[in-house]
Amino acid sequence: MDSSFSFSSCMILCLVLVLGSALAPQAEARAFFVFGDSLVDSGNNDYLATTARADNPPYGIDYPTHRPTGRFSNGLNIPDILSEQIGSEPTLPYLSPELTGDRLLIGANFASAGVGILNDTGFQFLNIIRIFKQLEYFQQYQTRVSSLIGPAETQSLVNQGLVLITLGGNDFVNNYYLVPFSARSRQFSLPDYVRYLISEYRKVLAKLYELGARRVLVTGTGPLGCVPAELAMRSRTGECVVELQRAAGLFNPQLIQMVNGLNNQIGSTVFIAANAQRMHMDFISNPQAYGFVTSKIACCGQGPYNGLGLCTPLSNLCPNRDIYAFWDPFHPSERANRFVVQQILTGTTNYMYPMNLSAILALDSAT
Repeated sequence: MDSSFSFSSCMILCLVLVLGSALAPQAEARAFFVFGDSLVDSGNNDYLATTARADNPPYGIDYPTHRPTGRFSNGLNIPDILSEQIGSEPTLPYLSPELTGDRLLIGANFASAGVGILNDTGFQFLNIIRIFKQLEYFQQYQTRVSSLIGPAETQSLVNQGLVLITLGGNDFVNNYYLVPFSARSRQFSLPDYVRYLISEYRKVLAKLYELGARRVLVTGTGPLGCVPAELAMRSRTGECVVELQRAAGLFNPQLIQMVNGLNNQIGSTVFIAANAQRMHMDFISNPQAYGFVTSKIACCGQGPYNGLGLCTPLSNLCPNRDIYAFWDPFHPSERANRFVVQQILTGTTNYMYPMNLSAILALDSAT
């Protein structure tokens, strides 16, 4: 490779990385597509006969309408906050009857609480949108948009869109570790199970690419052993559960390797890995530094650490959600989600690999 070309390319990329956060707000609004589980579901499950729903108070207590929306949050979730940052309206759930006409051009949220990488994950929730069904809906979405703006414009909309996919946590919490001696834990040792998940996740991401996705944020699992639900069920002293932390510690580095391998195979930076475990551990390890009073007790719940059962109108409810890292036994509060999104936007390669979202937006706006 010519050394002058290499040096100048490096200088351009460095400039992009430095200016990324300044340029990002000026980036033209782009379509946004969301896939995954309850961390990013904006209400699809409200239209399904499933127990995995967030359609009762106090969910949504801090949302602009102060009413439940199907988001597993006191207010906004990660896709909502990302939409704010890329200058777009929040994406509607794909199953929403309001997702018609020009609103389709904003994008769509296909996520469904309870799903995992594997089809047998979340079986106890009955009727949820498995990940390959979400991808089928993405194809259906493109057919619907084609009837509005034509196939060529639809392809451009999808190619230039931003995709967020969040999977993996349920494959551990609601599958491998759901019960002692679960079917998957009898079938696989933990290291083998992680390798199997990664190989299956690779098929999902390859399908996304085949369907036209060209900028895909892929989040790893959070610190599974530190959520209030796991503390309540498995922790004696309030320390993070070692075995679940080990699972996340095995999964996340292999996810980054797999993403890197896919990009190398494609010859382009299509997939960007977000280290959700590290993002969350920052405020879980030192909640006071982020303005939280606790990262162990959920705002809404019951039992030890408010970690048992569901968040319902009868649950304990904290008066100030902004000082709790966790909203319910499994899901971060809106304020915690904002810290996560900030790292997605501007985080170093310790958090975002190979680059953060601001750098991506700056690169795309320059081409």
